[in-house]
Amino acid sequence: MNARTSEQRRTMSKALTRAANASVADVLLTAQGSAGLCSRIGVTGPPGAGKSTLIAALARRRLQREGDIAILAVDPTSPVSGGAILGDRIRMEDLAQNPRVYIRSLASRRSHDGLADNLPDMLEIVERAGFAEAILETVGVGQVEYAVRHVVDTILLVLMPGAGDQIQAMKGGILETADIVVVNKSDQPGARQLAAELAAVVKKRGEDDEGWTPPIVPTSLNDPASIEALAAEIDRHQAWLANRPGTSGRLERRRAQHVGSLVARRVSEVLDELPAEVLRAPLASLYEAVVRRLAEHNDGAADVNRRRRRT
Repeated sequence: MNARTSEQRRTMSKALTRAANASVADVLLTAQGSAGLCSRIGVTGPPGAGKSTLIAALARRRLQREGDIAILAVDPTSPVSGGAILGDRIRMEDLAQNPRVYIRSLASRRSHDGLADNLPDMLEIVERAGFAEAILETVGVGQVEYAVRHVVDTILLVLMPGAGDQIQAMKGGILETADIVVVNKSDQPGARQLAAELAAVVKKRGEDDEGWTPPIVPTSLNDPASIEALAAEIDRHQAWLANRPGTSGRLERRRAQHVGSLVARRVSEVLDELPAEVLRAPLASLYEAVVRRLAEHNDGAADVNRRRRRT
């Protein structure tokens, strides 16, 4: 088993901070692409479902195996102040003292898909640092969080009793992309009814396009066996993924999502750079100005790649 030194943690923190603040041009200079060496688990669900405490319990269970665990938790950024609560360290305080665990809270910033700016690059830093597993907690839940499908291997949807109305709202969104559906706080009233409703939805949907049927897993922090059962279902899904053809295709889709997020960010950068008189111009002229600046940026990126190849 490994143990991260204080210096390694500081180095990791600095690298993640640089990645979080990197412009699109900076990313293009440094990005290497994921090799798929680190297992990625995404955890999403509505506020109050107990995602952070469940992640902490799950991480403790998975530390029984070889390898270190990184936990990246995305918190929403205020559209007014630009700040974020970043409170996951508080909810995982005891776990943060474990030298084999690295916890980092991330502000969502410009991202509108439940993730964070430059998240693919930060996950690649985790991978290159030799972590066996990365657990990613998204901002919340909803159809916009479909993007998490492209940056992780296994998605856990965490719900709690009393979420019946949320099931209806999510049928067209993340519920359809979840690999494992977790009924957390399963010792509370209404948990069995929620599990039954979820089972009915999953049965109606059947297997996904790739042939996987999401299990419904009840969990409670008061029941260690339930956390063990959840860990076993994650292992089962990851073994299923490993035995399927098309692993390279998954990495290709991951890279395509990465590029798409960079393009969207670059458009935002260009709009922020435009002077007020251009923003007041007719829509067609504004569009042409944005496209022109994007093309100029593309020419610069091509020059960078040519310099790279020479060295």
